[in-house]
Amino acid sequence: MAAARKWWDSDAEAYWQAHGEFLGTADFIWCPEGLNEATAGLLGPVAGADVLEIGCGTAPCSRWLAGQGARVTGLDLSLGMLSIARELGTSTTQVALVQADAGRLPFADDAFDIACSAYGALPFIGDLAGVFNEVARVLRPGGAWVFSLTHPIRWCFLDDGSERGLVAQNSYWDERAYVELDEDGEVGYAEHHHTMGAIVRSLSEAGFVIVDLIEPTWPSHHDQSWGGWSPLRGRILPGTAIFSCVRPGVGGE
Repeated sequence: MAAARKWWDSDAEAYWQAHGEFLGTADFIWCPEGLNEATAGLLGPVAGADVLEIGCGTAPCSRWLAGQGARVTGLDLSLGMLSIARELGTSTTQVALVQADAGRLPFADDAFDIACSAYGALPFIGDLAGVFNEVARVLRPGGAWVFSLTHPIRWCFLDDGSERGLVAQNSYWDERAYVELDEDGEVGYAEHHHTMGAIVRSLSEAGFVIVDLIEPTWPSHHDQSWGGWSPLRGRILPGTAIFSCVRPGVGGE
C-alpha cells in the first residue's frame, strides 16, 4: 500500500494531464475502450442511492453519479489524486472524498446500496479477497458491486499497443506481481495479476453472486491508444473485464 500511495501521489498531476480529457471531469468511463455508464447502465438506477466509488482517483465517475442524484462517497488511497478531485469539484455535484485503504473501508456495515470501481485500486491490490469481503460488509443486502480491471488474459502479453503486443510472452497462471524498483531499490510501482478463476472464487467466497461479465469490444470510431490498449489490439484481444455482482438479500434473494 505504501508503494501505491507514493506512486499515485507523485503521478497524480501527470496522470490527469495525460488522461483528463478522455475521462472528463464529470463522466463515468469504465475502461480504455470508452464504455460509459450513461450508455451501459451497469449500475441500474442511482438516483437517491448511497454509492461508494473505490479508487475514485480524480473522481469524474463520482461527480457523474452525484449529477444523477446519487449520494456519493469517493474513496482513494492517494491524497494527490483526491487533491485534484477536490479542485475539480463543484457545488452542484457534491461528493464526499475519503482517503483510505480499499482493504480497510472506514464505513459501517450495510452503509451503501451500490459500490463501484472503474480501474480503481483493484489492479494494485494483491489481496482481492480482503477487498471483496470489505465491500460485502458495507453493502446492504441486495446491493450491487460492479468493477472493471485489466482483463486477465492481457497478462500473457507485453504492455505494448503495437504488433509486438500480440505475441504471448508470459504464463497466464503466473500470478506474481509486476514490480518496478526505484533508485533506492525499493518497490516504486506494483501491479497485480489474478486469473479469472481466482477473481470468481474470491467473489464467491465473499458471498457475491455474479450477474454478468462484460468484455467490452473496441469501437470502430475509437482511435485513441492508452498504453497497451490500442485499436490494433482491441480488435483482437479483450482488454477489460467488468464484473457485475450483487450481495444477495435476506434468504439469498
